[in-house]
Amino acid sequence: MSKGMRKGLATYGDPGFSLFLRKAFIKAMGFSDDALDRPIIGITNTFSDFNPCHGNVPRLIEAVKRGVMLAGGLPMEFPTVSIHESFSNPTSMFLRNLMAMDTEEMIRAQPMDAVVLIGGCDKTVPAQLMAAASANVPAIMLVTGPMLVGHYKGEILGACTDCRRLWGQHRAGEFSEAEIEEVSGRLAPTQGTCMVMGTASTMACVTEALGMSLPGTGSIPATHADRFRAAEATGARATAMAKAGGPTPRQIMTKAAFRNALVTLQALGGSTNGLVHLTAVAGRCGIRIDLDEVDDLGRKVPVLADLKPSGQHYLEHFHWSGGTMRMLRELKELLALDAPTIDGSTLGQSIDAAAEIPGQTIIRSRETALSATGAMAVLRGNLAPGGAIIKQSAASPKLMSHEGRAVVFESVEDLTNRIDDPNLDVTANDVLVMRNGGPRGAPGMPEAGYLPIPRKLARQGVKDMVRISDARMSGTAFGTIVLHITPESAIGGPLGLVRSGDRIKLDVPNRRIDMLVDDATLAQRRKEWQPPKEIDDTVRGYAGLFQRSVLQADEGCDFDFLVDGPRASHVKPR
Repeated sequence: MSKGMRKGLATYGDPGFSLFLRKAFIKAMGFSDDALDRPIIGITNTFSDFNPCHGNVPRLIEAVKRGVMLAGGLPMEFPTVSIHESFSNPTSMFLRNLMAMDTEEMIRAQPMDAVVLIGGCDKTVPAQLMAAASANVPAIMLVTGPMLVGHYKGEILGACTDCRRLWGQHRAGEFSEAEIEEVSGRLAPTQGTCMVMGTASTMACVTEALGMSLPGTGSIPATHADRFRAAEATGARATAMAKAGGPTPRQIMTKAAFRNALVTLQALGGSTNGLVHLTAVAGRCGIRIDLDEVDDLGRKVPVLADLKPSGQHYLEHFHWSGGTMRMLRELKELLALDAPTIDGSTLGQSIDAAAEIPGQTIIRSRETALSATGAMAVLRGNLAPGGAIIKQSAASPKLMSHEGRAVVFESVEDLTNRIDDPNLDVTANDVLVMRNGGPRGAPGMPEAGYLPIPRKLARQGVKDMVRISDARMSGTAFGTIVLHITPESAIGGPLGLVRSGDRIKLDVPNRRIDMLVDDATLAQRRKEWQPPKEIDDTVRGYAGLFQRSVLQADEGCDFDFLVDGPRASHVKPR
């Protein structure tokens, strides 16, 4: 197999000329023949002025390059799409697959013997893992790391669980405009990803458990020297992998590795988005994530990480308590300990090597678990024949078994326009329902599933209600919220048949979500149903590709032509 500059030559009909031309142009960058004879390590540059979570990427690249060169390799950085949650319209999830395609094709197109993937903000890490699985060139993940905590009037703050809590207080009239403006400057005080167990932190820690990043590196704060030492070590390891020709991503990301990742997801109190992303990455490896197995693990795995939004603390506290590998020591009987990791050891060896921190209370034991069951449960019923997800660790216990009247919103726009209408017919016991928020209906399955409490109820002191949708929510969010209802309403899923006034029954202990409407009435409504006007397979460009190809939540919302293996039969009507 060709390596270095001889790998993946451009096609001119003369391989010798192709290599000659390549060397002629690369020498314009000032490289010597000695440098060009070394193993080439690609490094993704995902820095962007629109992505503060990646603000430390230039320094990380510098450290990775140092590690590569010290180990005898040639580092070559290259740009890819960069996505930030707050700077992506209509939603970052809409662009995740684009970033995955871009990254995959750049790995394929350019000569590299191994690649270091640098990501952080929510959708970048899964996009890069999806790309790595498909390209299957030796690859190693380096996350940007969580930011440090902020402070306001003596209170510790963290993005973005406290963003949502304090914004809710502002909506309820408890925070003035001046106060909420001041708080906005305290919630994200440094570069790095959200410092709670949101999606970015979930994917960072889960990637470590999956075996695709160096053990112990998933939770290092973005601003600390250890983060840059980890980058140097990552570069050195990438060079060793290039020289050895492996391991490749698919040799690391096995079925056993994904099970380890799911155990970790549950124990962390991780983001529901993590499940969608793991499903997409697994799909690129030809592995299907079974929702029934996810739910079974949710019954067996306790929540051990005392981190917001399920607990009280932040990622820097988790890291200095021992991090992911220390947490997994409490769950060894549920893990495939012989699963390989990117540093050449096994997961079991990495767990055994984790530091023991005397007196720490952030990582709980089984006996002192934050919750006896895991972060999320899978619901089924006549509203969700393909499944739905609830983050039970961040829900209100009193609402886990609840029946109420549906208050239906047709779309994100309808929700925006009516949720604060003082004449809205709604009470605290009702169930807020939003449809057309799924992969195709929105499009992009935005984090709109965290339906706000109607302002008039918030001002009465209502903190939580049962809310259901086919959308997603941020991993930083909390509340009794049913998400990812599959199939989505926009393609004919039963959520599209709900009417305001219908009774909805949520029964988390029995894993059910149902509308209490007789079959004859539902059959008649199904005859009358029409797809929303927003569904348009003829739209141009990437939006058209997305509409025609995106899968449902239970298949990771990847594009159907990128998944390696069988597709679900309920993806969308043909």
